[in-house]
Amino acid sequence: MARAQNSAPKRNRHRKVIKQAKGYFGHKHVGFKTANEAVTKANQYAYRDRKNRKRNFRRLWITRISAGTKANGMTYSTFINGLNKANIEINRKMLADIALNQPEQFTVLVEEAKAALKN
Repeated sequence: MARAQNSAPKRNRHRKVIKQAKGYFGHKHVGFKTANEAVTKANQYAYRDRKNRKRNFRRLWITRISAGTKANGMTYSTFINGLNKANIEINRKMLADIALNQPEQFTVLVEEAKAALKN
């Protein structure tokens, strides 16, 4: 009986990793061992940063909304509380866009939040 060899599948696995390491500097795009380490680490960073991107954008939106509310004499937390009491459901991404590009419309929202807090 012939000896089982694994050369073709092994070569294909190696080729796949080397292909993913295209553009890496030095031996990382040539040698399998260093390429495998680099690709594995890159995938870990990519997974982590897909989560972090969501956090960073939410922080940016909150900062923009806060700047808009301070310009209208209110804090971010009281503004959000006022919107909730007024049953205005706009997400922070849209609020940040309105605060940045349409300040007069944002002022209307702030006034509605203030009115809801007084009641």
